[in-house]
Amino acid sequence: MENVSEEEKLQSIQAFQSTIRKSENALTNLTQKGNNTTLLKKRLNALYIGLALLETAWNQKAHHYTKEELAEARNVLIGLFPSLENSYSKSKVGSPQRTLLRRRIKAFELAVQAMDDVVKK
Repeated sequence: MENVSEEEKLQSIQAFQSTIRKSENALTNLTQKGNNTTLLKKRLNALYIGLALLETAWNQKAHHYTKEELAEARNVLIGLFPSLENSYSKSKVGSPQRTLLRRRIKAFELAVQAMDDVVKK
């Protein structure tokens, strides 16, 4: 994995934690309304795995995921890039939303790198 500053590590972990919180809240709301939650559950699982892999790479925390779970999570995260990049390109330069999206994209890229590193071993 590329060299990452302590600030980028912190921002990446916070980006994952924020996205997880938002997704958990959305899941609660969708469940209460009786809506289909399959896609959101899949994304939420990928977020948990991505965060765990970053913490493994940077903080030597153990993870319990199989290579198959990592591969699936990797594909889900990669599938989110077009939407994130589209939102980023539409966001106003210098806006908090643009900063949040840039950090989220970077965090997801680093998580995918971490997953690649583990799967290659």
